[in-house]
Amino acid sequence: MRRRALLGGIAAATTGATAGCTAALDGGPEGVVLDPQEDQIADSEDLAYPAYGEPLPAFELRDPIAGITIDSEAIERTAIVAGVFTFCPAECGVLFRRLVRVQRRVADAGLTDETLFLPITFDPERDDEAALRDNAESVGVDLDAGNWHYLRPETPERAKTVVEDRLGIGFERTTESDRLRGYDFTHIVLTLLVNPDGVVERAYRGETIDRDRVAGDIEAVVEAFDGE
Repeated sequence: MRRRALLGGIAAATTGATAGCTAALDGGPEGVVLDPQEDQIADSEDLAYPAYGEPLPAFELRDPIAGITIDSEAIERTAIVAGVFTFCPAECGVLFRRLVRVQRRVADAGLTDETLFLPITFDPERDDEAALRDNAESVGVDLDAGNWHYLRPETPERAKTVVEDRLGIGFERTTESDRLRGYDFTHIVLTLLVNPDGVVERAYRGETIDRDRVAGDIEAVVEAFDGE
């Protein structure tokens, strides 16, 4: 098992998962606890992004709101990871609002301290601290809960390295006629559910994620690690 800690003073998770879980409930690959993902579009090794049973690629990124750095290899909680940008005119707004609903359901289940929500912007030029705070307010993120961290690469080049090259969340900057935005992105919409040992349990495609399903998957992973 990996050492589990969050840089920058985040409190350790309150799970009892010191040994972790080594196999899926239904005979899946080592390191997962959920059954294989039935709606996965291809075998995990054939996808551009990390999927069921694969490790989350390593990254260290800053949360400019909380003023801390998150090291993916040191996370000790069940995590939701997504690639986004707050100026997105469509898909990301839908995804943000659905993830906020999941955050609330996690809180209702008493699992806030066992979870992390880590949206990573691939538009650091515009997504500064002020823009991220505005987004949190507009979609209803509970920043006070301490389990939601907007992560911002330092440069567009760093965003490409982490979001596209490592996480496989493809995006491309495009010219926009709307001068208020200046430019836009075409991008895939992908949300990863990662267990406390850094292994991907689910890779949800699209912005209209099923909030009940995601919340239920989170609860199942947390409970499996609590039971160790």
